[in-house]
Amino acid sequence: MSDLSENNPPANLPESTSELPPGWYEVLSMDMDAQGVARQPDGKVVFIDGALPTELVSANIHRKKNSFERGSLTVIHRESSQRVTPGCPHFGLHAGACGGCKMQHMHVSAQVAVKQRVLEDNLWHLGKVKTETVLRPIEGPAWGYRYRARLSVRYVIKKQKVLVGFHERKSRYIADMEVCRVLPPHVDNMLMPLRALVASMDARETLPQIEVACGDDVTALVLRHMEPLSEADQGRLRAFAAEQNIQWWLQSKGPDTVQLMDPPIQDLAYSLPDFGITMPFKPTDFTQVNPHINRVLVTRALRLLDVKKSERVIDWFCGLGNFTLPLATQAREVLGIEGSDALVARSRDNYARNQAQRLEGDALAPTDFVARNLFNMTPEMLIADGVADKWLVDPPREGAFALVQALADIHQARLGAEDAVVLPEGSEAWQPPQRIVYVSCAPATLARDADLLVNKAGYRCVSAGVINMFPHTAHVESMAVFERI
Repeated sequence: MSDLSENNPPANLPESTSELPPGWYEVLSMDMDAQGVARQPDGKVVFIDGALPTELVSANIHRKKNSFERGSLTVIHRESSQRVTPGCPHFGLHAGACGGCKMQHMHVSAQVAVKQRVLEDNLWHLGKVKTETVLRPIEGPAWGYRYRARLSVRYVIKKQKVLVGFHERKSRYIADMEVCRVLPPHVDNMLMPLRALVASMDARETLPQIEVACGDDVTALVLRHMEPLSEADQGRLRAFAAEQNIQWWLQSKGPDTVQLMDPPIQDLAYSLPDFGITMPFKPTDFTQVNPHINRVLVTRALRLLDVKKSERVIDWFCGLGNFTLPLATQAREVLGIEGSDALVARSRDNYARNQAQRLEGDALAPTDFVARNLFNMTPEMLIADGVADKWLVDPPREGAFALVQALADIHQARLGAEDAVVLPEGSEAWQPPQRIVYVSCAPATLARDADLLVNKAGYRCVSAGVINMFPHTAHVESMAVFERI
């Protein structure tokens, strides 16, 4: 972005930003889409792609509405001390720029600070909740961290060229990427060979996607193919697998059609060494993109939950058991609840596999897994799950509204609130959890659910902080701890 900066500050740089020349903007903050936020003299908000907080800039305004305007950075008159040279040649505002990252022009520590502010602002403005303690951010490698990726593929007939990568910024076209620094180095180095492979195949015009899933020791590539593969193409894939040391999975239609091309030499899996847990998974299963952060995340979540050997714990939205199995090393009993029957079956398999590998005297606690629609919870269903001392909640972007609403309904009914729900007979013995650790991938839904927990369900937010799971992107992952009052 340095080519947008003026070599020297102009002689007429205003002493006060209240008297800026026409077309200049003072960037006050950054929004959740990594756009700089400024204001017109009349107070109208202006969102500026590529601008950073504290900068004085000029911008090309390309969209005007009654309440806001949008534009792109053209000139930097005063540069932020947090502006850095992007690490990837495909990043930027230029035509054809990759849209996979939005914050590479900002120092990674400043990215974390922006995300922390987003979390705190959402908790307060959307949830009317102020955390008692701000947790130290969880950070990891800034590059080579993305162990999962969905790469689009296209054979451009006019150019006789194959593209493999992410979409261009604000475009449906695929960026002409030769490198990707957020992918693990061995996958980054595979981009150009993948382009050559697809170009050599008979089916090159009907291969729309390659999904990447890296375990600790195995890299799997899922090839979406819209027509049956010829024997020659299968031979090309096998030769590529041997050369690049990868595992091919083939997908002819929907996700349920994904199958290994050849018997594996080794399973796709990741480990949680702090708990002696190994998690086998399929390349289309949901797992965390950043395994370095995931290990720290699980360890911190369990430390904050502070599970005792005498306690029962429920892991809501348990997935493959990423938190459930570690919890089983600490609790008396664990219940994992997930919406997908397939994931519940995989969780049970993972539990049995890890239990068989435990040393005598170090067995996992009794653990059950249940499939249920967690977006349709009721107080009756919650009470039927029994008393749990602690909860771990790790929902998708939609959050856990129905779950925390059911908890709030029970609390309000016991307070005798007007219009409260009628609790089922025999529910008097049921008690809410003393502590909840909530892991979120969307601060807005976390704030909404925190509002219910704090203002309707009888909890206080004792701590919250961000997890920089996706460096150089505007994605905010966070964690909050709630304790019963």
